[in-house]
Amino acid sequence: MKLYSFFRSGTSHRLRIALNLKGLDADYVPVDLRTEEHLRPAFKALNPQGLVPALEHGGRVLIQSPAIIEWLEETHPEPPLLPRDPDECARVRALAAIVGCDIHPINNRRILETLRRQFGADEAAVNVWCASWIGAGFEAIEALLAADKARGDFCFGHAPTLADVYLVPQVESARRFKVDLSPYPLIRAVDEACARLDAFRRAAPAQQPDAG
Repeated sequence: MKLYSFFRSGTSHRLRIALNLKGLDADYVPVDLRTEEHLRPAFKALNPQGLVPALEHGGRVLIQSPAIIEWLEETHPEPPLLPRDPDECARVRALAAIVGCDIHPINNRRILETLRRQFGADEAAVNVWCASWIGAGFEAIEALLAADKARGDFCFGHAPTLADVYLVPQVESARRFKVDLSPYPLIRAVDEACARLDAFRRAAPAQQPDAG
């Protein structure tokens, strides 16, 4: 497998975590978003959307991190990232969707570059924008974590799930945009628990070959 990734991309980060949790190795192919390498013909021939990550496997290219992670779960079911019980599975999917649907899409690079270039937002304004949407999502996640009295150190149960795969990169992004995380002690505790696991440590942006 080849993983087309950018070290600081939250979606690439979540896929790296999922691959590590599944015990799968992929050749890392950096795609530098800072130089807009993702918009060049060579990469768009792989992914017409011009976004990372992309995963090349068996002569096919998979795109969109939710679809790729679902493919991983279906083709490499152990260890599972989703509970078997439908109600529990829905809870984990909802936690992941708060990040994947409601926080990340309006804070990703394309949106922030539009704010800067078309609307004249400076870095302080961009940080306020990001903090407002991260805060709204994190408030909901914190409340859901608090309501689950049966969970262990992670978002659900006693082992990482899809929810942790999504949450940890968003916490990393929150720190980058100088979001105050003190109101979210449970989220911070989950992040700390995940940081003790090799799968999460190896996936961290600073550990990637294109970091810097």
